[in-house]
Amino acid sequence: MAQTTALEFQRKFGEFQHQAQREPVEITRHGRRDLVLMSAAHYDWLKAAAQRSFRTLDAPAFIVEAVERAEMDPEHAALDALLK
Repeated sequence: MAQTTALEFQRKFGEFQHQAQREPVEITRHGRRDLVLMSAAHYDWLKAAAQRSFRTLDAPAFIVEAVERAEMDPEHAALDALLK
């Protein structure tokens, strides 16, 4: 992600505006991350993605049941050790 200071952002707004159409631009103030400038399309995509996700506790019963019935492929059995 591109990064710039607030002062540099003010001086070169048009340049960063064009850059934000391609990738988000992080704007820092006093050395700390303050804002992120991004295209409207990227923002819309993020909002839509957030609406598609939900907390595990809020998962519908049929999803919970499907996960409980699911079986892991034996080739991934070593991953169980990571849960301990």
